[in-house]
Amino acid sequence: MLTEASLHAGVDELSRREPVFAAVVERHGMPVLWDREPGFPSLLHIMLEQQVSLASARAVFDRLRAQAGPLTPESLLALDDQQLRAVGFSRQKTRYARAAATAVLEGTLNLDELATLDDAEVDRQLQALPGIGPWTSTIYRLSVLGRPDAWPAGDLAVIAAIAELWQLPALPSPAETTLRAEPWRPWRAVAARILWQHYLGRLKPGGTPPVSRPEPSPDRPA
Repeated sequence: MLTEASLHAGVDELSRREPVFAAVVERHGMPVLWDREPGFPSLLHIMLEQQVSLASARAVFDRLRAQAGPLTPESLLALDDQQLRAVGFSRQKTRYARAAATAVLEGTLNLDELATLDDAEVDRQLQALPGIGPWTSTIYRLSVLGRPDAWPAGDLAVIAAIAELWQLPALPSPAETTLRAEPWRPWRAVAARILWQHYLGRLKPGGTPPVSRPEPSPDRPA
């Protein structure tokens, strides 16, 4: 699991391999972990970030926690659709949130067990739920499970940062970002944090980047 110490080791290694990364770190400082607590609230928060700004997702999540009290699968399911809509859930995300809560309660998704599974199996179990695609499962691996090589190939901020830093004529596809990231193994999750640091630093010149990602998920509601 990625720690502050291993994050620094990964940044140092990537900066030696790739001068572009060294320049980002020199300009904007060391990226932070962007880590989240394991469990249902973090999974739900990541799902809320799909296709909306992070500020909007955070506002909905905070209103939900105020309404539900301790946020658990049980407390989520105790809220009716009208209550969820009142805190900002769309119809689709209401369905997805209920499906995730039900899976946890029924034991078809064991969030505690995910830390013991390999990346492919984590993705398989998470993506078996409606409304969870590659971005959501990868961000869960990256920010909750702390996997050092998780690569969010379709993250819009990662794509934009790569295009800008390497002066590409067009935004790269997720397949192209994956190919570019091959030399960054086994630190691709660290590379993503450096790219987020660049993107956020560009949005906030001269300041410390906020601890968040600026773009919505590419996972499309089904």
